[in-house]
Amino acid sequence: MSKAPRVKVIAIESPADMERAWAIRRHVFVEEQNVPEELEMDDDDSQAFHALATLDGVAIGCGRMLEHGAREVKIGRMAVLLEFRKTGVGAQILRFLVDRARERGCRKAILHAQVAAEGFYRKEGFNPIGDVFDEAGIAHRLMERDL
Repeated sequence: MSKAPRVKVIAIESPADMERAWAIRRHVFVEEQNVPEELEMDDDDSQAFHALATLDGVAIGCGRMLEHGAREVKIGRMAVLLEFRKTGVGAQILRFLVDRARERGCRKAILHAQVAAEGFYRKEGFNPIGDVFDEAGIAHRLMERDL
């Protein structure tokens, strides 16, 4: 009887793992959602804390967070390959980032949620703030939660 595959979420600490995260982001945001690559790959990557989800060593999802003001982080660039969506991988990445933010002494997390994913973030304790706005041609809403 074979063992079920296990998803692991890790902090990205090598250029090779960062390349794997960028490949996921290119696939999800640039290819699937038509976000211009120059908007997707931004200068914030160099200051952000990045997470990578792997399944049996294969990269399947990623996310990042940036310190955003005093004791606040902005979570973003959450992406999961299509065949692994709705399996809990996104929640694992988000919880990993939230836990790391808490460890760093942050008290609040914010994010710009695609409106289509708002329900996912609500289930993870994020609350919508304000009106829907356009970001890279996609409807988003600011969401936040206390840590």
